[in-house]
Amino acid sequence: MRSTRGGEGDRIDDLQREVKALRDRFSRLSEASVRINESLEFEVVLQGILDSARSLTGAQFGLVVLRDDLRHEQDFLVSGGTPREHELFVEWAAEKDGLLDFLLGIPGPALGQDLARDTALAGFGLEWPDIPVQCPMAYVAAPILSGGARVGGIYVAVAESGEDFTPEDEEVLTMLASQASMVIANALRYRDEQRARADLETLINTSPVGVVLLDAATGRLVSLNAEARRLWRSLAEPDLPLDDFLDVVRFQRADGGEVSLRDFPLVETLANGEIVRVEEVVIRVPDGGRVLTLLNATPIHAPTGEVESVVVTLQDMTTVDELEQMRAEFLGMVSHELRTPLTAIKGSATTLLEASSDLDSAEMREFYRIINEQADHMRDLIGDLLDVAHIETGTLSVGPRPVTVAALVDEARSRFKSGGGRENVQVRLAANLPPVMADVRRIVQVLDNLLSNAAKFSPESSPIRIHAEQENLHVAISVSDEGQGVSSEELPRLFRRFTRFQTATRMPKVKGSGMGLAICKGIVEAHGGRIWAHSDGPDLGTRVTFTVPVADESDTTKTPSAPSRQTIAQEHPRILAVDDDPQTLRYIRDILTNEGYQLTVTGDSYDVPRLIKANDPDLVLLDLMLPGSDGIDVMRRILTITDAPVIFLSAFGQVDIVAGAFDAGAVDYIVKPFSPTELAARIRAALRQRAALRRPDPGEPYEFGELRVNYAQHRATLAGQPLRLTNIEYRLLAELSSHAGQVVTYEYLLRRVWHLPTGADLRPMRTAIKSLRKKLGDDAVNPTYIFTDTRTGYRMVKS
Repeated sequence: MRSTRGGEGDRIDDLQREVKALRDRFSRLSEASVRINESLEFEVVLQGILDSARSLTGAQFGLVVLRDDLRHEQDFLVSGGTPREHELFVEWAAEKDGLLDFLLGIPGPALGQDLARDTALAGFGLEWPDIPVQCPMAYVAAPILSGGARVGGIYVAVAESGEDFTPEDEEVLTMLASQASMVIANALRYRDEQRARADLETLINTSPVGVVLLDAATGRLVSLNAEARRLWRSLAEPDLPLDDFLDVVRFQRADGGEVSLRDFPLVETLANGEIVRVEEVVIRVPDGGRVLTLLNATPIHAPTGEVESVVVTLQDMTTVDELEQMRAEFLGMVSHELRTPLTAIKGSATTLLEASSDLDSAEMREFYRIINEQADHMRDLIGDLLDVAHIETGTLSVGPRPVTVAALVDEARSRFKSGGGRENVQVRLAANLPPVMADVRRIVQVLDNLLSNAAKFSPESSPIRIHAEQENLHVAISVSDEGQGVSSEELPRLFRRFTRFQTATRMPKVKGSGMGLAICKGIVEAHGGRIWAHSDGPDLGTRVTFTVPVADESDTTKTPSAPSRQTIAQEHPRILAVDDDPQTLRYIRDILTNEGYQLTVTGDSYDVPRLIKANDPDLVLLDLMLPGSDGIDVMRRILTITDAPVIFLSAFGQVDIVAGAFDAGAVDYIVKPFSPTELAARIRAALRQRAALRRPDPGEPYEFGELRVNYAQHRATLAGQPLRLTNIEYRLLAELSSHAGQVVTYEYLLRRVWHLPTGADLRPMRTAIKSLRKKLGDDAVNPTYIFTDTRTGYRMVKS
């Protein structure tokens, strides 16, 4: 009897212990559930899930992964281990056909005893060099489901106890994954909303149109974007608060009447929901400041129907107003400039006709000289007008050919002096300047114009200096003087059409059409170069610099009549254009098809990787602002799969935005609207730059074992069969094989194959190496062709 009671007592004790363990497990699970529900921030939620998974199972390592089948991307987070162990798990997780793909392929909840063995048996062949963690690595997998579909998983590895995980660990992890599914879905929705809000705020704040939000109940300001703040600051005194500014600002309507903000019909819009469309309004302040704007006002209705707020847009029309004024002044100037020589010609011709018998030969020659000289003046003025028209329509033609900088400068100086220019022109050219691709007549026209401007705006006794030096794949040529200089306010407008500036009081008033620098800009950009000016201020001189592309070595053997555009076009380079505006894509297609390029266009940034792999473009034209994407991020993704140069097309010309694009890896930046001539010239310059950066392939093929790399044919074979390699894979193989017997560092490969700076992400390289090894049938653990030098790079055996 005692024995029976003792057995029942043991069973009761076991049951009580199981109940206690269950209660403890559910208690910890409940605490974990509360913890992962405390935040909606996506990264915080993932970290909470990972910490809970490790805590509930006693695991050293944790990993949570989410899959986005629409974008073919994966979000993952790794937790636990030493810094080196953590780094290894991140590398394995990031590899294509790597750890994440293996784990996501596990059909359901699972217990495993050796992660390295199971990945090898599944055919994933991950590299596990110098594993500093416990082996074998036991692991538990639990899927994350959403609507019955698998969207990710939670995984833990290596129990702190050193033993295998238990079915209870699998059960509790599965329950945590079930709870995590809803939390992650909420966090993802919250993240998408935050991103959409951030994208909208960025779009509004970078808009060149002022946006103001007003409360309908009070008429007071709710918010305003950066452009609206700029308008306010341009009118208000520095210390005047915005609310006070709104009380004193007045609006002048088209009929000339002025009203305050409270009296303006905008109040009616707030009250009854009417819409104000495209009304020209001048905003005035008491001190006389004014801005011409184009005003729109649109009400925002509450669900109940009443007006909650109103959005007001203010487009600054100052530039348009100034342009119209400049055009009017320009027409007046052209009329005057044409009338003056016509008057001289008419007067001279009349005198010759009416009094020819009373004039001696010397007097007649003088009248003929006047007619000839004034006709030349009219011809030059008409030529300038035609050049401006061609630049505006994008039809300015240039025929570049290889020419030395010294020849260009010498011809320009001779032309300047023969036209009455001063003698003290000092020339300093850097040693060993390469030939440049230039239309001699046009570049000499640029230099002559710059020399003439320097002479007009500087004292007769002061020197004019010409300097030239090489800057990468361009030669920069500058003309500087010691004259009146240019103020910081006038510098940005220096190359605008029809712009003329006031001369300093100590200088005589100069004549000119105001078209010279605008023509210079058009000519330089048609060559694929840039032009800019620098001045330290009034009376401190001016330096104008422009660039001309260096001629390729192959260009120097061409005949002068063979422009580089035709030669490049004959090769039919492939170009990918990415822009969400169909009109822009049609415009680009018309331009580049006419230039002989093979063009692929898309408005979907997510389709870019597929198009690059399918078409292997030589160059990518990329819009900076794309729906749902940031152009900089799209470019970074492009540069991980191709070395094709990227040129940005954007309506934003702010210096910081342009600088950010160049810093991120763009080779050029073109501000919309652009002319066909400018676009074609910049593409040619970028393609020449790409060709110059490529190192010539070795002459002799590489042969080792069954592998042969023929550099001349850009072809690789294995056992006599051609290898189907991507552009990146071939260039990677070519770099490694051409340096056979040496360790090729990560930094060198990043620079040569991906054109990325030192310290860039190594994951694209590791993915390419893994793919290349797979195609070579190479074993990463016991390789035949590509060997890993831990933490340094890769090497191949010398043939």
